[in-house]
Amino acid sequence: MTSAIQNITNSIPSLGRARLLINSSDDVVIVSAVRTPIAKAKKGGFKNCCPEDLLAAVFTEAVKRGKVNPSQIQDIAVGNVLPPGGGANVARMAQLYAGIPYTTPINTVNRQCSSGLTAVVQIANEIKAGEIDIGAGVEHMTAHYGAGVLPEKMSEEVLSNPEAADCLTPMGITSENVAKQYNISRDVQDTFAANSFGKAAAAQKAGKFKEEIVPVKVRWTDPKTNEEKEIIVDSDEGIREGVTAESLAKLKPAFAKDGSTHAGNASQVSDGAAAVILARRSVAQKLGLPILGKFVISAVVGVPPKLMGIGPAFAIPKVLEKAGISKDDVDFFEINEAFASQAVMSIQHLHIPFEIVNPVGGAIAIGHPLGCTGARQIATAFSEAKREKKKIFVTSMCIGSGMGMAAVFVNEQ
Repeated sequence: MTSAIQNITNSIPSLGRARLLINSSDDVVIVSAVRTPIAKAKKGGFKNCCPEDLLAAVFTEAVKRGKVNPSQIQDIAVGNVLPPGGGANVARMAQLYAGIPYTTPINTVNRQCSSGLTAVVQIANEIKAGEIDIGAGVEHMTAHYGAGVLPEKMSEEVLSNPEAADCLTPMGITSENVAKQYNISRDVQDTFAANSFGKAAAAQKAGKFKEEIVPVKVRWTDPKTNEEKEIIVDSDEGIREGVTAESLAKLKPAFAKDGSTHAGNASQVSDGAAAVILARRSVAQKLGLPILGKFVISAVVGVPPKLMGIGPAFAIPKVLEKAGISKDDVDFFEINEAFASQAVMSIQHLHIPFEIVNPVGGAIAIGHPLGCTGARQIATAFSEAKREKKKIFVTSMCIGSGMGMAAVFVNEQ
């Protein structure tokens, strides 16, 4: 009898979940969400193209799938961490090339690894005025990543503050700090990374990424023959079959001799772009636009810079509280895998079942184009939610210099 009562209780949605599933004409809805394939930086399919090529591709496809008249788009925000030439020109050029008129303004935002999500949230907050806007993200790490992006000079006075100085801690060292402070072993990290590769490889083989991906035609130079040719990049390049914890155990630590972080259990350096079109529900319904689901709310928190990877562990509880739900109301989580150490720490800290985190793999397997990831997660999650008939999901990521961000979405497909 007790078991039967428990089963009935478990099948009844919580009050918070029930509230979230109620629609309102004032909701901020997602009309379309697309991404490019994620290519390997320096040697992949996008190595010879430019960020504006990738951004233009997702702008064009997002508008097409959303059945939006480009002249109705009233603002665009683009997340970009490593902006060439200040960033705004690249985004503006991509917008105009994609056929979105010059009368639509655009801006770029940089909150490190959450830039794509920050752009979407900025737009979501504007949507409450009844507009149709785009939140996007792009990163071309082939051309704009490495020692060359660091400033030549920094204030010695500011750096005399220990916490300020911690902002310059290399990302790999922050991963080692998290692993040591929270006792995340090398074996646990490698097992998590292998699972990410396994899930992504299975998803790719089953064609699960095809719906969210926009194939991109680019000019590409063959490194062996130096011949330039036109190719179509239509799938993620970093995903590998057959990766195991045992094979990863053979790799040497990348950041400290006695460390546990290496190339196989850290996110890949990548090129890619993603775009999300949002609208007020009443406007979308009036214009007959497709509705994938709705944006609910977001939260950003600060954490110690030298432990920046723990951000999701504190951003997720905050966003759940703001949404009025518990973690048990969430069907699955997309938690960015900057490093296995920090992803595992966040999952363990929150007592989330590993099975409902990154169901088709994460950045360790797919790649992490910094400014793109936040928007990429949204495209991936809506595709997954539609396929698996899931309702509520959370996206989250850690942020360089010590922050975390998370957002709640509801699928309506």
